[in-house]
Amino acid sequence: MSRAQISALVFGVGGFGALVAATASNEWKVTTRASSVITATWVYQGLWMNCAGNALGSFHCRPHFTIFKVEGYIQACRGLMIAAVSLGFFGSIFALFGMKCTKVGGSDKAKAKIACLAGIVFILSGLCSMTGCSLYANKITTEFFDPLYVEQKYELGAALFIGWAGASLCIIGGVIFCFSISDNNKTPRYAYNGATSVMSSRTKYPGAGGDLKTTNPSKQFDKNAYV
Repeated sequence: MSRAQISALVFGVGGFGALVAATASNEWKVTTRASSVITATWVYQGLWMNCAGNALGSFHCRPHFTIFKVEGYIQACRGLMIAAVSLGFFGSIFALFGMKCTKVGGSDKAKAKIACLAGIVFILSGLCSMTGCSLYANKITTEFFDPLYVEQKYELGAALFIGWAGASLCIIGGVIFCFSISDNNKTPRYAYNGATSVMSSRTKYPGAGGDLKTTNPSKQFDKNAYV
């Protein structure tokens, strides 16, 4: 069992779980608490619904009932995060088939190719999540620092940081999986020189005509030689 593959699987599956949590979270952007001290209420929004809460602990969420009225960057982030979660799922499946400790996947050479494929899929998943979270964060920061923007301003929510962390884990796990293919290629090779003839207890001496004849040394020392 390769330790590199185990580490890659932990990173990849952990990143996949973080991507699922970030996609389902409603805290992609939140209103600053400092600006809502008087009313003691704040609003936070996600990819799928908008929520509002107050200091008393009551929360109310309203989902986006229509797709066409949602802003374009939100729809783009939705597509990127769905793609990231889907790729992370298939990457986890490929990673299990490419592990040396599993009995499925074929030979070691085939497992190495599957593990490399899992690494590529994990890297693509991380890149999709990184792009989606960065696009959403760029929109928030642009509106926040725009002096001409008079509507409600938001700050970065916890889901963005979870998405960035999950993307980093997926990319790290994918890179480790891609490099783990070199471990499978380092198989020990044994050189077989064939059977060597060892003349144990046999001697050669030149006979008539210059030919070499072999005799058993035990016959040279029979019982008459000692009489």
